[in-house]
Amino acid sequence: MMNSVKITETVLRDSHQSLIATRMTTEEMLPILSAMDQIGYHSLEAWGGATFDACMRFLNEDPWERLRKIREQVKNTKLQMLFRGQNILGYRHYSDDVVEYFVQKSIANGIDIIRIFDALNDPRNLKTAINATKREGGHVQAAFSYTTGPVYTMEYYAKYAKLLEEMGADSICIKDMAGLLKPYDAYELVKTLKASVKLPIQLHTHYTSGLASMTLMKAVEAGVDVIDTAISPMAMGTSQPPTEAMVAALQGTPYDTGIDLGKLDQVTKYFTPMREKYLADGLLNPKALKVDVNALLYQVPGGMLSNLMSQLAQAGKSDKLTEVLEEVPRVRADVGYPPLVTPSSQIVGTQAVFNVIMGERYKTVTKEFKGIVHGDYGKTPVPIDPEFVKKIIGSEQPITHRPADDLKPELEQLRAEIAQYLEQDEDVLSYALFPEVSKKFFEYRKAKKYGLDADHADSKLGVHAI
Repeated sequence: MMNSVKITETVLRDSHQSLIATRMTTEEMLPILSAMDQIGYHSLEAWGGATFDACMRFLNEDPWERLRKIREQVKNTKLQMLFRGQNILGYRHYSDDVVEYFVQKSIANGIDIIRIFDALNDPRNLKTAINATKREGGHVQAAFSYTTGPVYTMEYYAKYAKLLEEMGADSICIKDMAGLLKPYDAYELVKTLKASVKLPIQLHTHYTSGLASMTLMKAVEAGVDVIDTAISPMAMGTSQPPTEAMVAALQGTPYDTGIDLGKLDQVTKYFTPMREKYLADGLLNPKALKVDVNALLYQVPGGMLSNLMSQLAQAGKSDKLTEVLEEVPRVRADVGYPPLVTPSSQIVGTQAVFNVIMGERYKTVTKEFKGIVHGDYGKTPVPIDPEFVKKIIGSEQPITHRPADDLKPELEQLRAEIAQYLEQDEDVLSYALFPEVSKKFFEYRKAKKYGLDADHADSKLGVHAI
């Protein structure tokens, strides 16, 4: 007898991150949360990823306050977040004390499951976050970034999953951020993982290439324990497969989710007018809803594609998109076949843009690209050719140790820097990850609290217009 399949609903995080650049507000979420809490989901992915940055940068919201408000409404269902290992939710490696404190505060404010991954699949970059999550009593869902390339065999993923199990993972997530996992490969992969580890397996994929629902079905048949889906008004395209369709497809089978479609309908009806509003105001671009088979050719996730288009438009080179897409796999090969996910996707993508618009490969090299060659982000899946290393960083020697070993504790210094703005313990973490963005937000928060005019504030002098 097969076990019923569990569902993680992504509408509160990855779904709107993928479709509308993480612009759903807390106020838009709150009215439906108690109904969602009664559905019987395995978990609600509600935090992490780009939500943290977007809250402060675009919505003038405190991400910590969002988490607390969601937790108040969701009393029965586990809350889940996405966590980029030593990068946390930012773009650089942070010191161990910052990583540990962030995990502590995430769990204290309501997170149950932390999905931890590394852009290079370097397990050393997961160690601190895994240990901290275990210490705080959270569920460690260790993830690997799924991609294809010379090194990415079934044996590679089985070995990596086994290592994650040994490191203390409570479950394993296949994180297919670009929608590259094909149905029959998913079947083989889940079977391989099930034979290799004793942990529950969860599958996260995107609809970008048009394969996702079929991929989930084959994974279910292979014995996957949990699948990520999004409520239908916020599904498909660069988002996840629709929750209702997957629930209906599995009804009456040994994999039946046990979720009532009638109860789900309430959630569908809530988000349907919201989707129409996003379409009407231009926040949801219809292009994000289309199937893009180029994802399979170039391995470019949806978010990365829109970023490349934006970079080319700014340079007046929009006609070079195909050339850039063809250059991306070449750059990726040069730099050791990293999975294309934040931040490696931005690093590889931006370098591909430079290579094309300069008319000469690596004539201009970004600081971040030099960093990945130098080893600042960790160990690449395939060793980088020594001649290429020399070309990019000259006589400098690449590092082979865990990058965070070079970082001194940062917390106390950060607290001192931000002392004038501190209103809660968590503020130091907001500042650690996004210094400039958080300071602007803290100014806004202060102005709102005291009825001041934030638009005319002098942040250096701390002076406000009344």
